[in-house]
Amino acid sequence: MTPSQERSDKGALGLETLGMTMRFGAFTALDDVSIKVPAGSFHALLGENGAGKSTLVKCIMGFYQPTRGQLMVAGKEVTTTDPRAAHAQGLGMVYQHFTLVPSLTAAENLVIAREVQPAVIDWRKERAALTEFMATMPFDVPLDVPVARLAAGEKQKLEILKQLHLGRRFLILDEPTSVLTPQEADEVLGLVRDLTRAGEITVLMITHKFREVTAFADDVSVLRRGRHAGGGAVASLDHEGMAAMMVGAEVPDEPVRRSAREPGAEVLQLTGAKAGSRSGLGKLDIGSLTVCAGEIVGVAGVSGNGQGELVEVLAGQRALDAGTIAVEGAPFGGTREETRRLGVRTLPEEPLRNACAPRMSVAENIAFRAFDVGKDGPRFWLRKGEIARRGADLIAKFKVKTASPDAPIASLSGGNVQRAVLARELSGDVKVLIVANPCFGLDFSAVAEIRARIVAAREAGAGVLLISEDLDEIMALADRILVMSEGRITYEVPAAAADVAEIGRHMGGHV
Repeated sequence: MTPSQERSDKGALGLETLGMTMRFGAFTALDDVSIKVPAGSFHALLGENGAGKSTLVKCIMGFYQPTRGQLMVAGKEVTTTDPRAAHAQGLGMVYQHFTLVPSLTAAENLVIAREVQPAVIDWRKERAALTEFMATMPFDVPLDVPVARLAAGEKQKLEILKQLHLGRRFLILDEPTSVLTPQEADEVLGLVRDLTRAGEITVLMITHKFREVTAFADDVSVLRRGRHAGGGAVASLDHEGMAAMMVGAEVPDEPVRRSAREPGAEVLQLTGAKAGSRSGLGKLDIGSLTVCAGEIVGVAGVSGNGQGELVEVLAGQRALDAGTIAVEGAPFGGTREETRRLGVRTLPEEPLRNACAPRMSVAENIAFRAFDVGKDGPRFWLRKGEIARRGADLIAKFKVKTASPDAPIASLSGGNVQRAVLARELSGDVKVLIVANPCFGLDFSAVAEIRARIVAAREAGAGVLLISEDLDEIMALADRILVMSEGRITYEVPAAAADVAEIGRHMGGHV
């Protein structure tokens, strides 16, 4: 196939980077990366946090100008000086978070996405053109419904439709299934794969889900520390091989093995718990939720269905409008005195923002739970030497990588912030551990370590409430699984009897 045949207004585009390098001062974010994505293929891009994936696609899309290297599109060298220049080459990107206007209909979002608009939009003409366009698409999205009323899967389809409607024939998908149910994810990626096989588009997908790579991608490229670490045909690779490329010699610790233990007595009880929501559009309404000693209860759900409000209520950051929370039968309101006395600990989502003082040191942040408590009870003075010693001990025990215990905690990587907060929260007698999206945005090695700590807390007899939007994480760790939808617990099943399809239907509210 000649370059002129490969590049057309309606055909898939091939793309290749040659020696792509990007430096920010003395830091090299991308180092001599060459990857080839043939026209009509579905290519996956894997790598840990900071491996260079985002830098690479930003160079392709014109957000960055590479220090060195070439970009080839349809066999010809091109320069993308900005995103518009990339669009002109037929390149488009679907971002991790939706970029749609919620108050407008799907049809209106498609029309206003064009870079050039007439002074007056002829909606009769536009509607006819959209009807003709949709007849050629495998996606089924209601055009006259406001985006705010669409399901997450329909919004993701609309984001892809927008790129196709704009004439983009090489699509970069950035974690496209992060807010979808398993069924929605499989449907969207299946339809995208059908478009690649039909020669309509080429896809480069950034993902961290090995299952999706195996199920949908033709080829995979792996980046590690800014360099191309390997890849090849997906059919010739297994998950262990891909993981080894991602982490190199830095093999994660062996996860803690769970014992086949029966759960103990109930340690956390929510009864008739009602509270307002962040958006005001829905409310938390949980009739009953229990966690027993020595078990992990996983709460699955699509983002925005009350999980955040549940964590805030349990952490004392949001008041109940009705109902009760109890820990081992004692009333619990989330005060500092209650969390200490009853052994309740919390690892919230984005702990640097929600559970740390970013400018204070690692040691000081670790000391938040116990700085004012001595052997004989509460005290009203600081012992800096004790804080430093205790911080150093826990930093070593939890393998927190920091230049110094005195370094600001904001200087740590995401995984090391998680480790530092867990070091604080898992110290002492822990009866209840509440964990929200603990591995979001973390690299492969950090994920293994954090999950091992959660399982170890369960093995030590704590009751763990694991709230996660990663269903694979729920399935891997939980003893019992609950599903939240529209602020309510809508389904419960022992993990041993869990069916992903059934859980997905409840997550999407389709039962």
